[in-house]
Amino acid sequence: MSEKHGHQTMSDQNKAVVLLSGGMDSCVCTAIARERHGAGNVALLHAMYGQRTEKRERQAFEEIADFYGVQERLVVKLEHFRAIGGSALTDRGIPVPENELGATGPGENTIPVTYVPFRNAHFLSVGVSWAEAIGARAIYIGAVAEDSSGYPDCRPEYYRVFQELIRMGTKPETEIEMVTPVIAMKKSEIIRRGRELGAPLHLTWSCYQGEELACGKCDSCLLRLRAFGEAGITDPIRYRQRAAGRA
Repeated sequence: MSEKHGHQTMSDQNKAVVLLSGGMDSCVCTAIARERHGAGNVALLHAMYGQRTEKRERQAFEEIADFYGVQERLVVKLEHFRAIGGSALTDRGIPVPENELGATGPGENTIPVTYVPFRNAHFLSVGVSWAEAIGARAIYIGAVAEDSSGYPDCRPEYYRVFQELIRMGTKPETEIEMVTPVIAMKKSEIIRRGRELGAPLHLTWSCYQGEELACGKCDSCLLRLRAFGEAGITDPIRYRQRAAGRA
């Protein structure tokens, strides 16, 4: 299922598709793409995949898109992730770890239980299809490798391989560049870059389990709060609980 907003036509070769979850990293990624490609050359893609905070993330997406005045939007519903399960984000039978930054999965698995199996490949596949259809020449994703939860589909080599898949799986005349502008940055650096670009960080949502107030206890909240603390900036969103020592 999908929902489209805005008239879609083949455009100039400077257009970029940005995967915008509604989170902090993808918001700054959007700001970077807008700076590089121009305000009128950014198309925003959002995926709803049965995650716990699906409605709240959709709200963040729409508010960020409105902030930037982006009319070309695509929202897709990848409901099979809930049926597949295997992640605390999509299976309510698996609790989201709290106050355990870097908590691993079952059986001493180094990958957190909040990892959604091979999720980013699904998102990128939709992104490539849309980019090829509208003539976009770049796909931006706000993956972060080092200062993050350690998901395998956020590693630089993953995107290098996906770039080759794009080349092999699209029309011969199609040229789409895979762009990961924040992948090597610390979260605090992403925040500072967002501030420089005037990104609406106050509209973003990172919490894995709260939809009215951020919980302040899940892995994503802890990473976010730590990053704002390191950046010396107060996080503009409201929390039910802020961990001791966090900004």
